[in-house]
Amino acid sequence: MLDSRRNYLSLRGAALLPCVLFIPIAAALIAAPDVAWGEYLGVFFHLSILFLVSRLEAASWAKAAGYGWVALDVLAGILAINDVPHDIAWPVRLGGHVLAGVWIMSSSLVSKSWPVTLVGTITGFWLASYSLVGDVLPESALAPAGICIVIWFALLAYFDRPAEKRSEASMRPASA
Repeated sequence: MLDSRRNYLSLRGAALLPCVLFIPIAAALIAAPDVAWGEYLGVFFHLSILFLVSRLEAASWAKAAGYGWVALDVLAGILAINDVPHDIAWPVRLGGHVLAGVWIMSSSLVSKSWPVTLVGTITGFWLASYSLVGDVLPESALAPAGICIVIWFALLAYFDRPAEKRSEASMRPASA
């Protein structure tokens, strides 16, 4: 039986998983942007983010936004897989990206790593802002946010330190 209090994946693993899953998505977008199997990859990519939402420090409302993002983006992927017209599925995805921006910015602003804070704030702002003007901008204007989010995931993994290392570092006296 699963224990709801147990972490089944470290923060580092939770951050690296979507990075790894994004590689075939990028390949699919480059090779054949209109193939349906790319949406399947996108669904798995977004589901992997659930592990990260649960592990990152953030206010409960920010985590709720992260979970909402995953739910809406998975919904948008399933709509596309089932041949729902793009002009219906795309606004659902954009609505999810507003929530993604809220979660990414909120969790980045409490990070103790300035690169995570900087890249996360830019990424979250880009995702949320594009969603508000996505009806007048080309979809390609969203692509840099995709690159930024993978960089943000990698930075989260790189700067992750287990709790015991953080507590040891805080107990050391400050050097002059």
